[in-house]
Amino acid sequence: MTDSGNGKMVVGLDIGTSKVVALVGEITERGTIEVVGIGSHPSRGLRKGVVVNIESTVQSIQRAVEEAELMAGCQIDSVYVGIAGNHIRSLNSHGIVAIREREVSTADMERVIDAAQAVAIPADQKILHILPQEYVIDTQEGVKEPLGMSGVRLESKVHLVTCAVNAVQNIEKCIRRCNLNVDDVILEQLASSYSVLTDDEKELGVCIVDIGGGTTDIAIFTEGAIRHTAVIPIAGDQVTNDIAMALRTPYQHAEDIKIKYACALAEMTNADETIKVPSVGDRAPRDLSRQALAEVVEPRYDELLTLIQAELRRSGFEELVAAGIVLTGGTSKMEGVIELAESIFHMPVRLGVPHDIEGLSDVVRNPIYATSVGLLQYAQQNMEEGVPSAPSSQGRPQKQESFMSRLKQWVQGNF
Repeated sequence: MTDSGNGKMVVGLDIGTSKVVALVGEITERGTIEVVGIGSHPSRGLRKGVVVNIESTVQSIQRAVEEAELMAGCQIDSVYVGIAGNHIRSLNSHGIVAIREREVSTADMERVIDAAQAVAIPADQKILHILPQEYVIDTQEGVKEPLGMSGVRLESKVHLVTCAVNAVQNIEKCIRRCNLNVDDVILEQLASSYSVLTDDEKELGVCIVDIGGGTTDIAIFTEGAIRHTAVIPIAGDQVTNDIAMALRTPYQHAEDIKIKYACALAEMTNADETIKVPSVGDRAPRDLSRQALAEVVEPRYDELLTLIQAELRRSGFEELVAAGIVLTGGTSKMEGVIELAESIFHMPVRLGVPHDIEGLSDVVRNPIYATSVGLLQYAQQNMEEGVPSAPSSQGRPQKQESFMSRLKQWVQGNF
């Protein structure tokens, strides 16, 4: 949240491997989000989505936040932050409880979610999200909102996302060092799904693939609920490394060449097109055909998309994603990626850009901002719901006081 005289303000902070983006959004009276400030700065202290240098990360966050504050004309004091990395784990779980008053109450829903999250997880992991998929009342399946319904037994099916405790602590530490509070920590592909997927796609079955700089984040939705999440530690940085090694050019120049000239499908390029490639040291720049560049890039994208397909098969949902694949994130923007993906997946593929956004929409309607816009939309939904009907949004570890309050409720309900 931010200090501002008019409207509710929320801030999304996407701490990525290649860049840190801070977006300031104002929730209008019509219930839409108007982006009023953007700050972006190269990220220096992360590797594959995980903080490896606190000081560098703090500086990147500060620069991005200051830029967003300046543009929005407000003071930022807390943020919704995204998290990614190879430490993310997920599993589907379920819980069963008896319905006390023969009618489902909020307390019953809280108890059944608590029962569903009572699974053994490693000591170095903690629950990040508890995402309800559906409820079952007695034998009636597919219930989305069980509140007030009659029955004897309530069952919940949920998707649990866990993450490394130290990874979250390091991100929170960096943000606190910038004199900011953390409103919530959100899985990045979950945030991206808010901004680029439609309700119809989630209902029909869709796989969102957020290809960033350090990680490729995957989430699968069917029947309106999230079913599977995964992280692949290969993304845009590997493409840049390949270009730097193959063309013998400094990393920063390789990144510029990738953004300006690279194509993921060699057959879409023309051998007559040439580009200037800076050399290392004092050597003169060289001319190279754009087709030769594409021949360096295509195998890496082919490998990445094949790994995504293998993950989709492993999840067991490959036949259920009728709406196909939605690619988003900065690395998905390259020419030829959609065509290459369709030839590998043999299903519809589209580029996902943020929607339902106002204000600086011309700037943020770009796959680069999918996660940061999604963080704002996630925050808006949180604020509209107030206290959520199920603890799907917070995903924070159970605090001692909440345990005591639940114990008190149980005592009052049973004695």
